[in-house]
Amino acid sequence: MLRLHMFLAGLLLALAMAAAAAQSPEIQRGPIPAQVPGVLHTLRTIPEACTRLEGRFTKAKEASPYALTQVRTSTRCQARARLLDARKAQASAANGWILNDVLRVPNASCSGQSAVIRIWRKDAASATPKLDAQGRVRVYLKDGLDAAAQGQLGAVPQFAVALGVEGRGCD
Repeated sequence: MLRLHMFLAGLLLALAMAAAAAQSPEIQRGPIPAQVPGVLHTLRTIPEACTRLEGRFTKAKEASPYALTQVRTSTRCQARARLLDARKAQASAANGWILNDVLRVPNASCSGQSAVIRIWRKDAASATPKLDAQGRVRVYLKDGLDAAAQGQLGAVPQFAVALGVEGRGCD
């Protein structure tokens, strides 16, 4: 009987560790310094989407104490991925999204409050290209243009951003 209990306890511990590992982000980073309300700060750049995420704590006691904006990095940048709103894209591990990064930004004037930005990633379902008779992958412009004209372009990687505020508001 004791062996059965020990086995079940070990199994439960292993499942709990697997669930915790599934929710840990791909990118591990140190703490972000506390930010003063009203001051704009850069959080992260996503080069694949040609986007920089900028945020600031709002000074007014509003329904949204933190404002997050997406800024294009360059007019000449050619995006290789799409950036979406996580709520609209329904980004979650159950839907095939991978938790890429979690940014926790503490409020300098309110120690109990912090903004939490979760960045999700979804790879494109890319098929292995066909090999020719010589065993090499050949990419022809005409084939790509024909596929684009027929609307049969491949999927592109996607990123989704979710903003949340944790902690209590300060008076």
